[in-house]
Amino acid sequence: MARAASLSGYLELLPQERIVEQHVLDTLRRVFEAHGFASIESRAVEPVEVLLGKGEIDKEVYGVSRIHDDAAEAKQALHFDLTVPFARYVTENAGHLAFPFRRYQIQKVWRGERPQAGRFREFTQADIDIVGDGELPVRSDVEIAVVMARALQALNIGDFTLRVNSRKLSEGFYRAIGIEDTAAVLRAVDKLEKVGEDRVAAEIAESAGATQAQAQQALALASIRTADPDVAAQVRALLGAEAVGETALLEEGLAELSLVMGELSTRVPGRAEADLSIARGLDYYTGTVIETVLHGHEELGSICSGGRYESLATKGKRAFPGVGLSIGVTRLLSRLLDAGELAASRTVPTAVYVALSSDEDWGAAQTVADQLRARGISAEVALSAEKFGKQIKYADRRGIPFVWFTHDDGAHEVKDIRSGEQTPADPAIWAPPAEDRTPQIISITDEPSTAEEL
Repeated sequence: MARAASLSGYLELLPQERIVEQHVLDTLRRVFEAHGFASIESRAVEPVEVLLGKGEIDKEVYGVSRIHDDAAEAKQALHFDLTVPFARYVTENAGHLAFPFRRYQIQKVWRGERPQAGRFREFTQADIDIVGDGELPVRSDVEIAVVMARALQALNIGDFTLRVNSRKLSEGFYRAIGIEDTAAVLRAVDKLEKVGEDRVAAEIAESAGATQAQAQQALALASIRTADPDVAAQVRALLGAEAVGETALLEEGLAELSLVMGELSTRVPGRAEADLSIARGLDYYTGTVIETVLHGHEELGSICSGGRYESLATKGKRAFPGVGLSIGVTRLLSRLLDAGELAASRTVPTAVYVALSSDEDWGAAQTVADQLRARGISAEVALSAEKFGKQIKYADRRGIPFVWFTHDDGAHEVKDIRSGEQTPADPAIWAPPAEDRTPQIISITDEPSTAEEL
């Protein structure tokens, strides 16, 4: 993964790295489908106005136009995430979907940002969402978080924490202390880890018209982090007698966050904490918001994020509230490959390399390979009858564990080129050990596991 790229911001994988990526994607699919999520794919291109109308992302969009177009400005653009296109997908296909609709989507997205470690211009995201028609119970927020936590656990990538908040809670608190422009405060607090408290306090005062005392209270709220599901007591203690505005939205947010945290502590214990600094910068989030930190790789930022949105998808008077989370697969994968924390045991899926004694044996060798393939054993046949030593060396270089020989008398033998053991074999019944049938995915956090099992 440390190879020099001929085009910065775009990742290309070697075969053994691609095996690891496929393992990650297959594991996510398995967990998502086990919880009833259906796979969809949406188009890569959306109208510019659709993308630019959903938050502060205009600098991240790649416009699309024909080379010979004279238009000064592209009218279409590559999608920068999968949530905004999904909202459009829901409204256009509502008549064909059963609600609540549970979707997962794994696709490439594009962002025109400066390439750096963990940041790419083209990358793969994996999303899950639950969308309702008119209403969606808060328990959907719980389920989304639980499913994603289980997916991350299944990847065996190490310890992680879901950092959970409610924008209703934060917004309700700001209103309670007398701040009217709550959206400006949320955008400022979302930058807290990047720019620090002093700059966030200054931005709150400037952009939201808050007093210094109000800005400090907003920062005090953002400092609350606890694994205790009963976070409400800490928030009420912080508010004290300072409330000058209504508190109904605050109480609603506290109730929802307590529900989410309580269920997470039961379903995936030790994997979540209430973190009231989490805000999420995009304006369409309205309730539960989540970011995920991978311990030991905190500099990556959030590897999985998202939350609740009420009005992102609308069709006339009809609204489709939803909740979803997204994993930045490429960002996560690149870091784990670079750190050697995920690796494939070999570079190819091939388990058996069928050697040739002579070029005339190629057809017979293909028959042997087909017998193995018919039983799910990956096999390839040599293209030319070079010396056996050279054929064995080629198989070894590709990481293929077994070489198959067919002798002039019709007898067959298979050689484990790692141990040197060579034994008689029948292509109709022979099978490699289970751990050699497919490449193993080796994780530093767990025992090796085969891609087939996952």
